[in-house]
Amino acid sequence: MNKIIEEDIANIIQSNIEWSSFKKKTVLVTGANGFLPAYMVEVMMYLNIHCGYDINVVCLVRNLSKAQSRFANYLDNSHLLFLHQDVCDEIMYDNKIDFIIHAASQASPKYYGVDPVGTLSANIFGTRNILNLAVTNKVESLLYFSSGEIYGIQSDESVQIHEDSYGFVNPMNIRSCYAESKRMGENMCVSWGSQYGVNAKIVRPFHTYGPGMDLTDGRVFADFVGNIVNNEDIIMKSDGLAQRPFCYLTDAIIAYFKILLVGESGEAYNVGNPNCECSIIELAQTLVTLFPEKSLKVITQITANDLTTVQMKSPLQRSTPDIKKISDLGWCPIVSVEQGFKRTIESYW
Repeated sequence: MNKIIEEDIANIIQSNIEWSSFKKKTVLVTGANGFLPAYMVEVMMYLNIHCGYDINVVCLVRNLSKAQSRFANYLDNSHLLFLHQDVCDEIMYDNKIDFIIHAASQASPKYYGVDPVGTLSANIFGTRNILNLAVTNKVESLLYFSSGEIYGIQSDESVQIHEDSYGFVNPMNIRSCYAESKRMGENMCVSWGSQYGVNAKIVRPFHTYGPGMDLTDGRVFADFVGNIVNNEDIIMKSDGLAQRPFCYLTDAIIAYFKILLVGESGEAYNVGNPNCECSIIELAQTLVTLFPEKSLKVITQITANDLTTVQMKSPLQRSTPDIKKISDLGWCPIVSVEQGFKRTIESYW
C-alpha cells in the first residue's frame, strides 16, 4: 500500500469514531471504485486486518477490473466481496446487509454535458434501488452521498451556506442534471424514511481532495495536482477568482463515518473545510510554490467554446459551507491546504 495512504488510514482509525459498531457486520458500498467510497472501503479492511473486526465489505462496482486493481491488496481476503453490476439495475444480493454507503454517481463535471442521462440515472433510479434494498434488509443506517451543488446559486455568496440555504438551480440548464437529481435523491431518502422507516442520513461534500483521486476527472484541483505530478505548468482556464474551500480526504472520511453512525435520520450535513477557503488562482500559486525545485509557472489560457471548461463551468463565484451541524457531532477538520496538497501530490510519486 502507498505509504501516505497507509498513514492517512491509520490517522482516520485513531479518530473518535465508535468503530466497534461495524464488528461482524455487512456493509454495502455502492460506487466503491470512486475516490471517496474507496477510502471508506480501505478503512474497513484495515479494521479487519489490524483489529480483527470481521466486517464483510460488499463493493458494488460497474468496472470489475478497475475494482480488482484498486483493491489488489485484498483480493485474497474473504471479507471483501465484489457485486459487479450497475446500481440502476435491480440489486441482486441475498445475504443480510447491516449498513449501506450509497456513493454510486457520476460526480465529475466532464460527464454532465456528454452523458446527462447517465449522470442523473444513478442519483434517481440507483437511489430507488438502494432504498428498497434498505427496506428489505432493515438496515441499521444508510449514508447517501449528495453534493454541495444542490444549493445552487445563492443570493448572498458572502455568507456561508447552511443546510437550509437553498438557492436557485435552473432545471433547463443541462449542467443541472447533477444538482437536480441529487436533490431528488435527498427527497427520496426522506420519503423512504417517513414511509418505510429507512434510517437514511445525507452528506453534502464540498471540494474534497487527496491521494487516489482521478487526475483526469475534470475538476480544477485535480487538474492542478496532475500538472505538478507531471512537471507541467498549471494552465488556468478561467480568471481563477472563484473561491472554494478545500477539505483533505482524512478529515472528510472521518465525517462520513460519523454521520453514518451518529447522524440524525432524515438529516443532511455539510462536510467541508471553510478554514481552507481560497481562490482558484491562489490554489494554483500555492501548489507551484510547494515544489520550487520544479520551476513551474501558472499560465492563464481561456478557450471560449470548450464544452467541459466553459459551458459546464459552475456558475458559483463562492461556495463555502457552514459546518456547525456536523461540528455538533464532534467533528472538526484539521488539515491545511499546504499539508493536504503536499501529501496528495507526493502520493503519486
